Amino acid sequence: MPDTQDIEVREEPRTAQIEALAAELRERRRRQGLSLEALSARSGVSRSMISKVERGEAVPSTVVLSRLAEALGTTFAALMMPASTEHEVLVIPRARQPVLRDEATGFSRRVLSPVLPGRGLDVVLNTLPAGAETGVFTPHRSGVEEYVWVQRGRLRAQLGEAEVLLEAGDSLFFDATVPHAFSNPGEEPCEYLLVIDSSVRR
Repeated sequence: MPDTQDIEVREEPRTAQIEALAAELRERRRRQGLSLEALSARSGVSRSMISKVERGEAVPSTVVLSRLAEALGTTFAALMMPASTEHEVLVIPRARQPVLRDEATGFSRRVLSPVLPGRGLDVVLNTLPAGAETGVFTPHRSGVEEYVWVQRGRLRAQLGEAEVLLEAGDSLFFDATVPHAFSNPGEEPCEYLLVIDSSVRR
């Protein structure tokens, strides 16, 4: 039975960002000696969808990309942005910040942090339209924690069995080793900053 998250993926012309994602995913899979079938079994994403992403023929939903990243032992940002050499000062122009947008929901994720060797911190600006949901993100491995700060709007977080409602200005911390999902119960878009700390795991 195909992964239900696959239906969130759309076909679109190749772009430099999609080409980079395709190459990074393919390289990481091969480096670990994983076949398409093995990565599919590990991630819960169908073989055909992984193949399409690796060929740059499909844009994965954020949930699908997060599943693939977790299965490969890496992060969402690391798949979206090439690693940078460490510098004391590193500027990432807005035009070079990778953005992944789910066409079905309008949910978008903008990677703000650089990918630096030996670091395990991802900073992502999320925008969730009114009434939209992110879908359920797979649990991270032990040691991964997430921080959320709501910049505007309202955000409902489902964290395992717990549910919390955040207003603009509220912040949240949670152990990301449980299934988690976010939704916008408000009447305006919700913007929230997400920090994923996997430094302990690394």
